[in-house]
Amino acid sequence: MRILVSNDDGYRSAGIRALSAAISEFGEIIIVAPEMNRSGASNSLTLDGPLRVVEAEEGVFFVNGTPTDCVHLAITGLMDPDPDMVVSGINDGANLGDDVLYSGTVAAAMEGRCLGLPAIAFSLVTRGEPRHVDTAARVARDIVHRLVEHPLPNDTILNINIPDVAYEELKGMQVTRLGNRHRAEPVIRSQDPRGRDIFWVGPAGSEQDAGPGTDFHAIASGCVSVTPIQVDLTRHSQLDSIRGWLAK
Repeated sequence: MRILVSNDDGYRSAGIRALSAAISEFGEIIIVAPEMNRSGASNSLTLDGPLRVVEAEEGVFFVNGTPTDCVHLAITGLMDPDPDMVVSGINDGANLGDDVLYSGTVAAAMEGRCLGLPAIAFSLVTRGEPRHVDTAARVARDIVHRLVEHPLPNDTILNINIPDVAYEELKGMQVTRLGNRHRAEPVIRSQDPRGRDIFWVGPAGSEQDAGPGTDFHAIASGCVSVTPIQVDLTRHSQLDSIRGWLAK
C-alpha cells in the first residue's frame, strides 16, 4: 500500500511527522506538503505561476503552493503508481462545522477524493499550544487500520477531529454531522509603519448549531468526531422549489 500524506501547516510541522510515523506500518508513506503554513487556503489551485517540488529528504517533498496543489501534483505528476489513499493532517487546530469551507487540511483530503481515492483529514482541537499530538496520532493509526481492514468506497471523505487530551481520557468515537458557527468576528483594523490601513481577518464565530449529533457536541463530550463529508454542494431538497420559482 502507498499512502500520500499532506497537510496545510507545512512539511516541517509536528503533526505531519507524527501522523506519518503512526501509519507507516501500513505501507510506503510519501509526504507532499506545502513549503510553509497555508492554513485557510481551502481548495485553491495555483494557476498564475509554476509549482516547484523539492525533496527535503527521502520520501518527503515540499511544494511552493497550497495543500490542493500538493495532492493534485502528487497524484497527477509525481507518484507512479498512484497512492491507495490520501491522509491529511494532523492539523494544529479544529476543523469543525463551517471551518471545513476554509480548511486546507480538509481541502487536501477533498482533492484526493476528486482524483478517485478514499481520503481522511485529521485535526487536533487545540486551544493554544497542542499538548497531545500523540493522542491524535494514535487515533489516526486506529482509523487507518480500520480502513485498511474494512475498506470504504473510493468517494469517502472522513473529517476527523480529536480532543486535545490524553488518549486514555477519550470517551470514544461518535459519527457526527457538521455543526455551524455564528457570524465571524469583525476584521481587526490596524496601520502599517507608514500609516496605511491594514486588516487582519477576525476570529471565527462562536458555536451556534452545536447540539447532540454535531461535531461540536462530540468534542465537547470528550469524543473523537468522525464526519463523512462530500464534494457535492447541491442542495437537492430545493431543486423542485427553484424550478417552480423560475417558472413564475
